[in-house]
Amino acid sequence: MCRHLAWLGRPRSLADLVLEPPSSLLVQSWAPRRQRHGTINADGWGVGFWAPGHDGPVRWRSSRPMWGDPSFASVAPVLRSGCVVAAVRSATVGMPLEESAVAPFTDGRVLLSHNGRVARAALPPARTAESTVDSALLAALVFDRGLDTLGDVVREVGARDPAARLNLLAADGTRLLATTWGDTLSVLVTPDGTALASEPWDDDPAWSDVPDRHLVEVTPDGVSLTPLDRREPV
Repeated sequence: MCRHLAWLGRPRSLADLVLEPPSSLLVQSWAPRRQRHGTINADGWGVGFWAPGHDGPVRWRSSRPMWGDPSFASVAPVLRSGCVVAAVRSATVGMPLEESAVAPFTDGRVLLSHNGRVARAALPPARTAESTVDSALLAALVFDRGLDTLGDVVREVGARDPAARLNLLAADGTRLLATTWGDTLSVLVTPDGTALASEPWDDDPAWSDVPDRHLVEVTPDGVSLTPLDRREPV
């Protein structure tokens, strides 16, 4: 359905994170290697990050394919951040193709991306969302309840819609939170920081796959995994 990634650590350029790796998010927009649903991600892209001297996150989103936006490629090498969330979109059939439907979504404090799908009828009411798409409604629910409820929200929505795929990826500028629920997620820990991604952006053997139905938290102190299915042993 989509591909997304996040970085927390030493400031890096957006080009270094999103455009330049051999299997970058840019490449994944037309040739993903591990995508289970859909074949390309050409229905928009977005990058959100924390900039020095700015309290909340800033975003650059587009409803065009990432490969069709040379203006982003021209400035990405000089935009740097230590906390980034980025995504390319493959829209669910029947969902609108518009900039407001592209992740990452925000409430002005948190960035959130959704890789998957969920029946909109399965989502409890929340405050106004940025778009009518399922991902935006799900993001609004998390924003309404608070980032620390991410795992609880996924369990609740997953119970309401057993066919839902609920891989969420969120950041608040100081930490990353992610869930695996029906799709892939990998983690890379380096001396400079930690990356989470739907699929590795290169063939570095240091990448490791996160088991399904887990909550991942990344802080400057390390990475922790918590099962979302309470029947599963730690």
